[in-house]
Amino acid sequence: MNWDQLLSLKRYGDTNKRLRKEQNEARLGFEVDYDRIIFSSEFRSLQDKTQVVPLSKTDFVHTRLTHSLEVSVVGRSLGRKVGELLLKKHPHLETIHGYKMNDFGAIVAAAALAHDIGNPPFGHSGEKAIGAYFREGEGAMFKSYLTDTEYQDLCDFEGNANGFKILTESRTGREGGLRLSYATLGAFMKYPKESLPKKPTAHIADKKYGFFQSEKDMFSDVANELGLISRSTEHISFNRHPLAYLVEAADDICYTIIDFEDGINLGLIEEEYALEYLINLVRETINTEKYNQLKSKEDRVSYLRALAIGNLIEEAADVFMKNEDLILSGKFESALLDVCKYKAQIEDIISISIKNVYQSKNVIDKEIAGYEILNQLLMTFGKLAINSFKNKLSNYDELLLNTLPETIKLSDNSLYDNLISICLFISKLSDTNAMLLYKKLKGSIS
Repeated sequence: MNWDQLLSLKRYGDTNKRLRKEQNEARLGFEVDYDRIIFSSEFRSLQDKTQVVPLSKTDFVHTRLTHSLEVSVVGRSLGRKVGELLLKKHPHLETIHGYKMNDFGAIVAAAALAHDIGNPPFGHSGEKAIGAYFREGEGAMFKSYLTDTEYQDLCDFEGNANGFKILTESRTGREGGLRLSYATLGAFMKYPKESLPKKPTAHIADKKYGFFQSEKDMFSDVANELGLISRSTEHISFNRHPLAYLVEAADDICYTIIDFEDGINLGLIEEEYALEYLINLVRETINTEKYNQLKSKEDRVSYLRALAIGNLIEEAADVFMKNEDLILSGKFESALLDVCKYKAQIEDIISISIKNVYQSKNVIDKEIAGYEILNQLLMTFGKLAINSFKNKLSNYDELLLNTLPETIKLSDNSLYDNLISICLFISKLSDTNAMLLYKKLKGSIS
């Protein structure tokens, strides 16, 4: 892979090549990507979607929206840092093509902003609930109508693939979805493969999948335009866009440190015990005198969090540059933080968060509620999907059709498309709207 192709400004439907040196410096193409994402309705719905603590009414606990904004900020800093180093190593990118270090920051920031845009309500338990419905629930009856890969798309419903659908799906008046640059789409694609085969190798790009069969052609178009290296002759699978490693690192940094911070502020992790783990990440940079002057828990945690994020940004950039050649050749098989010098400290923090936050009674109780809500929605609208496919709509089905947004179209052409559309509809619901729809289906009209 080469940076000349990887930094493509092409958008869906372009017939002429966009050149960086011809861009308006006041509003660069990659910055337009960020604007289009942040003004989208799908992004706004993240303000009422679970990050770690479902349905929390506590102001300082993160939602998907605040998490995405923070990942984007970290991603921008990380992208700029790496961009500065890459331009020194590959000066032609600036002298001939006109790229600046801020371009790298803008690409990573936009992709990071969108990284959770496809996640359903109720956090990662939402993805699991959708998959469980098709594997083990009533949705298993659809298997005989679908190809193996189509069925796997549903059984392992993946927020990353759903996000790619949201960003790229054409509809009336919006051809090519948000029409993001292919460079940003490439950086967004952490798992550039289809759902089968599952985890064919230990390479990080094979951990999950990145697109539904409904977006197969668009995905291939983006991958080919960017010059991503194909990893298989039997199924669609590519090596990652290098900047996807930075998007992943920004997300890893934020959920490691900030979920831990949420646990401390919620009282789920004891402050004195927890701060020692954060200090282990910042011993080289901490100002002990300044730290000892801080009086409140929130100020102490905030200070250590800022230092920890700064250290991890520097470390991730260093690992990236040391392995740039391997990354460009597709031979770098791990997440950046998995091979960094802070790996042991990160694992310690994540282990505590899993035990004290992710597996806390409050979180588990509300995830159980989320499972029940999503299962009911899927049972109801799954029947609508197959009845539409069979062209045997009941009066109740006709009423349900009127609850769907105009962008969701069901037909008798493809059951797979109907089911993916229903999953898309449900995934876009906020936690609150999912609960309200569930109550309506149960007969509550208040």
